[in-house]
Amino acid sequence: MATNPLKGKQDRASARAVPRLIAISGPLRESVFALPASELSVGRDASNGLPIGDPSVSRRHCLIYRENGGFKVRDLDSRNGTLVNGEVVADRWLHHLDEITIGDSVFRFLIDEEDKTSGTSAVEFEDAQNTHATAEIRPQDVLYLQPERILSELPATSRLARNLNALLQISRVVHSIRDLDELQNQVLDLIFKVVPAERGAILLDGTDGREFRSTFGRYRDPGKQQAVRVSRTVAHRVLQQGVAILGSYVPGDTGLGAVESLVALQVRSLLCVPLTIFNRTIGCIYLDTISLAERFHEDDLQLVTAIAGISAVALENARRLQWLEQENQRLLNEVMLDRTLIGESPKMKDVFQFLARVAPSDATVLIGGESGTGKELAARTIHRKSPRANKPFVAINCAAIPDNLLESELFGYEKGAFTGAVSQKKGRLEMADGGVLFLDEVGELAPALQVKLLRVLQEREFERVGGTRPIHVDIRLIAATNRDLAEAARKGEFRQDLYFRLNVVSLTMPPLRDHKDDLPMLVSFLVEKNCRKCGARPKPLSREALACLQNYDWPGNVRELENVIERALVLGSSDEILAEDLPENLLERGPAPGLGDASYHAAVKDLKKRLIQNALEEARGNYTDAARILGVHPNYLHRLIRNLDLKEIVKSAAPTKDTPVKRPGPRL
Repeated sequence: MATNPLKGKQDRASARAVPRLIAISGPLRESVFALPASELSVGRDASNGLPIGDPSVSRRHCLIYRENGGFKVRDLDSRNGTLVNGEVVADRWLHHLDEITIGDSVFRFLIDEEDKTSGTSAVEFEDAQNTHATAEIRPQDVLYLQPERILSELPATSRLARNLNALLQISRVVHSIRDLDELQNQVLDLIFKVVPAERGAILLDGTDGREFRSTFGRYRDPGKQQAVRVSRTVAHRVLQQGVAILGSYVPGDTGLGAVESLVALQVRSLLCVPLTIFNRTIGCIYLDTISLAERFHEDDLQLVTAIAGISAVALENARRLQWLEQENQRLLNEVMLDRTLIGESPKMKDVFQFLARVAPSDATVLIGGESGTGKELAARTIHRKSPRANKPFVAINCAAIPDNLLESELFGYEKGAFTGAVSQKKGRLEMADGGVLFLDEVGELAPALQVKLLRVLQEREFERVGGTRPIHVDIRLIAATNRDLAEAARKGEFRQDLYFRLNVVSLTMPPLRDHKDDLPMLVSFLVEKNCRKCGARPKPLSREALACLQNYDWPGNVRELENVIERALVLGSSDEILAEDLPENLLERGPAPGLGDASYHAAVKDLKKRLIQNALEEARGNYTDAARILGVHPNYLHRLIRNLDLKEIVKSAAPTKDTPVKRPGPRL
């Protein structure tokens, strides 16, 4: 019968503490499980004493049981095996602080009174000034970070010294290079110095375990620029099985010698080791040579495997960083494409020149203009062209949030500041620290908030709701409004001192009716944008439809134009945007100079004019009665009269002082 080497120690510990497992990772993380007196079964099935809802765990995975006063773990022929301290086990004694890996879960076995490695202690600072016995050293003087000095202590011909030097250099390289290609180049370069490989490649897996999404190869001789050809069979085996492969002499190997790709490449010696992180293979390092004089040996396998272990995390982090940077740039390009001012008219050129002048400074900017003219786009352009471009751009609409919530949204609040404040929350001002805060519809701010905003502009500091400590922020403020703030300040509806603080540099965005020359460019941009959003093919704009757009006054400006274009793309059934795809209110306007209406639209407008004229004559010029006769709302009748240019007809139908007004009776 096997004996437990730590039986005496565990017996003494058992008298003081309950043996237990602490889950340090996996779905049961931070849970504690006391071990029973007999045994504890672990597996995915709910009938186990310790069930784990994890597909990588077998239904009955392993058994933890008592024997001779100690504890052992036994694997129950599980699919993925049971590991103790990283080693696959069948039946093994457990020691205090052993880590048991079951699927994606890791448990720590504890039998002593307390887990001295899991607790944390408070940190306190001492102010003692006596440093007479202190030894000081700079990082560049540390012996173990200087391979050359270590080598001087070992025999010049020592293979151990050469390998140690390579490992130390790899350790320094992987922590000093962020670029993926440069990191892979340096790793292979250092491998070539200690391993007799003619060519090498680093292959990083994607997500499916079948294809390599990132490949990097090079020859020992920097002058060779040919592609590095790799045996797919060997690389996939290493990737899928997570094992290293050494072929000291491939032609004489019964397994590798039959691989067609190796025969075709005339490979004489081969070495391929996995890159593993947390029991997951993320790729491999592939080395080979066609020289008969050079072969890989067991020492090379050990060394390259160690190099792979050191490099794996750095390579994965560099790859993720590269992907994040590319994805971030792609998203930024998409966002900037949809948030860009468009136009080449003189009015828009003046706007662009203004934005280029004010962007480099930190001056507060007040942007005015009608709704839908692109005030926020102008603010984002200032931010994008300023030194703060890499810092946050935080926007808030002052008219969209109730006054009682806007204060906490802007300034944040402390825990317990009011009912429901269960934790501290940062406000938009803190989020914008270092960047730009954009206040849209700033004219709608309540008087109390105007006072607080004035202090932020003057002192660049504020206090959270319920707080007592001033918080300093470095922000640039850009405000926008569709109100006349100067007039509001004169009437006392807006604080004059705040208006003067906001109006350091001001810009008024031109309405669309003042730069209709930009309509073709805007329409082209909006068509492409909306087609991209819905996955449709862009359509050209017909001559008649463009004439209708140019003959409209656009009270809703570019925002209204975007809605019109989206509607036309959704409802249109031809290969181009036609006039009949546009809203009715655009078609009611007369044709542009030099362009006649289509016969259908002309007939419809003539009919509308005659109906309105007859109703007004019958009602003696009374709008309300005429609207009742037509069966429409008076506001709709006003719009028709304005769009169809019927003001002269209205005047002629209006009664004179001597003309009695006859009220029409009910129509049957």
